[in-house]
Amino acid sequence: MLVLVGLSGFTIELLSLGKVRIETVKRISRELLRRYPDHFSGEFESDKAAVNDLVITQSKRLRNRIAGYITRLKVVEAERAAATQVSEEIPEPSEPDIEEA
Repeated sequence: MLVLVGLSGFTIELLSLGKVRIETVKRISRELLRRYPDHFSGEFESDKAAVNDLVITQSKRLRNRIAGYITRLKVVEAERAAATQVSEEIPEPSEPDIEEA
């Protein structure tokens, strides 16, 4: 948690929230993943090269932000796939047989 003290003496507590990304970065990243899912690996450097080949960006900073968001989306996708596989492998507990007397 980050605490800032203002000029008038009041304190502002900022919680550690997620990163803020502009809508342009999110929209372009999702569109690239939808159109070219096999071009991206989830490693920043290779994703950056793929974005550089596929998109003409205004700046290096914008290209890096798009590549970073794509990398994050690929990592989350892989984590979800792994969690799904693990949950499918775990057998559900069977109901104990109850004999009626």
